[in-house]
Amino acid sequence: MTGTMESRDGPVIFALGASRPWGEAVAAALGVPLAAHEEREFPDGEHKARPLASVRDRDVYVIHSLHGDGSQSVNDKLVRLLFFLGAVRDASAARVTAVVPYLAYARKDQKSKSRDPVATRYVAGMFEAVGIDRIVTLDVHNVSAYQNAFRRGAENLEAAPLLAARCAALAAGQRVTVVSPDAGGIKRAERFRARLAALTGRPVAAAFAEKHRSEGVVSGEALVGEVRGRVAIVVDDLIAAGHTLDRAARACVREGAARVVAAATHGVFTAEAAVVLRDAPLDRIVVTDAVAPVRDLGRDVEARIERLSTAGLFAEAIRRMNSGESLVALSES
Repeated sequence: MTGTMESRDGPVIFALGASRPWGEAVAAALGVPLAAHEEREFPDGEHKARPLASVRDRDVYVIHSLHGDGSQSVNDKLVRLLFFLGAVRDASAARVTAVVPYLAYARKDQKSKSRDPVATRYVAGMFEAVGIDRIVTLDVHNVSAYQNAFRRGAENLEAAPLLAARCAALAAGQRVTVVSPDAGGIKRAERFRARLAALTGRPVAAAFAEKHRSEGVVSGEALVGEVRGRVAIVVDDLIAAGHTLDRAARACVREGAARVVAAATHGVFTAEAAVVLRDAPLDRIVVTDAVAPVRDLGRDVEARIERLSTAGLFAEAIRRMNSGESLVALSES
């Protein structure tokens, strides 16, 4: 059993499993306690979760970040979240919102080979089947695919304001180039570049690295853009094994970059990342806390990682949704 509940006017917030510490930070920023719930494991591997606080006619938000963490797989977390959302809907909640800072299977949003699955659409169907009214995530891999997959409300928050503010401080007074690690990320990098230029009041250059991926192997060496003598900030939505980031950072160093900083929303950091990033020429790796640390990457890598809190961002988003306000201004702030 976890938490208590107050005031029937405010939102009811639950946080499942390993997402509880992050959920507590969101609830604290919002000024409400987490609501009580129960999670049980059965000897045969099945499980049950149910709300213990009343949700009848309430605006309910269920927090769970869908990344594997060593104790539960992505699929375990997804099923547990779906079942709990269904239980909340069956308990007569007025509105049910899934708060999923890291959305599993969001990268598989199209067919890259014949007869490929489109997992993003299938996952959307599962959420809709249990009766959610809306889902909120953070810097989903492909916003258009995400919004098209969900027939219910699909909100995407942006970590760029947090990341850009930190990068502006790291590169204060220096010439900067924002680098996309591949052609597909150019639009994301350009939005980041414009935001960084506005923050610093200085011109910020743009560049992008060549990248080809086939059967999981990343290749490509060219870099288009000026980085010589500059701080190169490589911008991406997530870091998994780190091959893409390492390749882009090495290209920047070859072209004479003074320093290389990585800025990514989701620090997934698979086991392989401990090896790949150990020797990567990166001065700093800035990520958010939307994915909690699940493994020790080694002293050399961990010393370069900064994790920025997103609790305030999500707390404000929940406040606005609960009061019927727009989220557009929040993303643009």
